[in-house]
Amino acid sequence: MPSHPSSSSAPSSGFFTDVSRFLGAFRWAFMPLGLLALVAVGVHAAADTLDDRLLTVVDRLDSAFDAFVGRYQVTASLVDLVSLERRTRLAKALALGWELAADLLLALPALGYREVAAPKPVEAWRSMLEASEPKASGPVSWRVLLRRCLRRPTPMRWVRPLATAGVVLAGACTVARLVQGTVYLSWRPLFGDTAADLSARGLAVAALCGVSVSLGWRAVLRNLQHADEACEAVGPRRAWTRGLLGCVLVAPLGVAAVWDASPVLSFLR
Repeated sequence: MPSHPSSSSAPSSGFFTDVSRFLGAFRWAFMPLGLLALVAVGVHAAADTLDDRLLTVVDRLDSAFDAFVGRYQVTASLVDLVSLERRTRLAKALALGWELAADLLLALPALGYREVAAPKPVEAWRSMLEASEPKASGPVSWRVLLRRCLRRPTPMRWVRPLATAGVVLAGACTVARLVQGTVYLSWRPLFGDTAADLSARGLAVAALCGVSVSLGWRAVLRNLQHADEACEAVGPRRAWTRGLLGCVLVAPLGVAAVWDASPVLSFLR
C-alpha cells in the first residue's frame, strides 16, 4: 500500500511570539534610545538635588564679594549688584549647564550600544587550523574590562562607570516613583487605601528591578567600554589624564544620585 505524506504541518507560532519577534527586529534602535533616556532621567534627578547647594555656594561667593567691595567707599555701591533673584537664576543656570555636560559625557556613549550574537561552537580540528588566522575584533567582555580596570586603573575607567551606575539607579527610582504614584492615586478609590498602597509599592519595586535589569547594567557596561576604548587609544601614560575634566564633572552628580536621588528603601517602608 503506498504511503501518503503526512498532512500535518509544523505548528505556527502564537500571536505574542510573532509580535515579540517583530519588535526584536528593532532592538538595535530602541535599546540605545532606552539607555540614553534612562541616563538622562537619572542625571536630571541628581541635578535637581544640587540646586540648593549651588545656591548656597553662590550666596557665599556673593557675601565674600560684598565684604570685599564694602571696605572702600568707591566700590560700596556694588554691594547690591547681585540680588537674590539674580543669584537664584545663576544657580539654576549652573545646574542646567552641569546637567547638560553630564548628559554629553554619560548619555551619549549609550547611543553606541550594540548587541552581537554569541559565537558558535567550533570543532577542535577547525580551531587548530584557524588558530594562526587573525580574528575579528568584537566587543570586550565584562571579565576583560574588569581585569583592565584592576591591572591598569585610570580615573576614566573607574569614575565614569560608577557615576553611570549612580545615575541609572536614580533614573530607575524616578520611574518607580512614577509607577507608585500613578497606581496609588488611580486604585485608591476602587480598592481602598491599604490595598492600593501595597499594590503601588509592589509594582514600584517591580519597575525598579525591571528597569535596572533590562537597561541599567547595559548603560554601565557601555560607559565602561567607552572609557576602556578611550584609554587604550592613547596609551598607558596619557590614559591617566584622558577624560579627567569629565570625571571631575560627573563624580559629584554620581554621588548626589546615590545619596539624595535614589530612595530605594522608601518603596519598602
